[in-house]
Amino acid sequence: METATGFRPHRVVVLAIDGLLPFELGIPHRIFGHPKDAERRHLYEVVTCSIRPPGPVETDADFAIQVAHGPEALATADTVIIPASYELGPVFEQGVLTDDLAAALAHIRPGTRLASICTGVYVLAAAGLLDGRPATTHWADAERLQRLFPRIKVDADVLFIDDGDVLTSAGVAAGVDLCLHMVRRDHGTAVANEVARRTVVPPHRDGGQAQYIHRPVPDPQLATTTAARAWALGRLHEPIQLRDMAEQESMSVRTFTRRFREEVGVSPGQWLTQQRVERARHLLESTDLSIDQVARDAGFGTAQSMRQHLQTALGVTPTAYRRTFRAGNGGTGIGESERYGDVGALR
Repeated sequence: METATGFRPHRVVVLAIDGLLPFELGIPHRIFGHPKDAERRHLYEVVTCSIRPPGPVETDADFAIQVAHGPEALATADTVIIPASYELGPVFEQGVLTDDLAAALAHIRPGTRLASICTGVYVLAAAGLLDGRPATTHWADAERLQRLFPRIKVDADVLFIDDGDVLTSAGVAAGVDLCLHMVRRDHGTAVANEVARRTVVPPHRDGGQAQYIHRPVPDPQLATTTAARAWALGRLHEPIQLRDMAEQESMSVRTFTRRFREEVGVSPGQWLTQQRVERARHLLESTDLSIDQVARDAGFGTAQSMRQHLQTALGVTPTAYRRTFRAGNGGTGIGESERYGDVGALR
């Protein structure tokens, strides 16, 4: 709804499909329901709709939900999010849309940002919206997704993939990571971090899906690498050697490296680079420090080193990244494709 001043919140429409997971349906409302501007106006408006006229939608739990909007609401969306469902029928089995679902998706306007959580990706795939694109889903469904839709570049390791106007996430809680990323992409790190704090989740998770696959739960009596990570985060602007981190836990370098990878899913060096990239992003967005100073404060040492790391991670230079976010356009389209939570954290 546009106000007298011309302000209009970004409208997120969540498509509720029979068999949906209530947890995943609630993620967009929780994440996008919080952000406000300096005048305390909500930056997003979240609406839930069904593929049928308003009414009940079955869930995978022992209750249904009452949805007040039909598929026509999709025509009003700036962003459409499709959570997972366990009753996709021919979408999941043959890779084709049902008539009701196809008719509902036809309401979506060209240029609308699209996102899926977990197996919601099958809907985007069956609609032909992922052909030739990278995409992800829950690791247990990734092989099937690739088999059913061979034209998609399925990556089972990442938590989510940002391919510009289409974003996909891994299973369940990765939907939180994806929605936080969209808030950060739209309004910057500070806003996304505030939402994360209110939701009591990390603003950015380390590692990818690989850390959750066939990985035994560590013995709680064993030492962890938590203290070393906290120590390093307080010294990102300084040179940090692997042996320095290992010493914080009184471990050998070999033991520390093995334990670190078991807990975080990436090597200490990869994790450290990821944290420095995140620090650089925050400084580029929120300060007027020179590129050289940002590079020093983030621990890259030189502007050239930071430029190489950001180019690898985000596909842009520090100057282009700052210009994109400081210009207030939300940072859309700054890279060809971004994959989050994989073994390099960002590609």
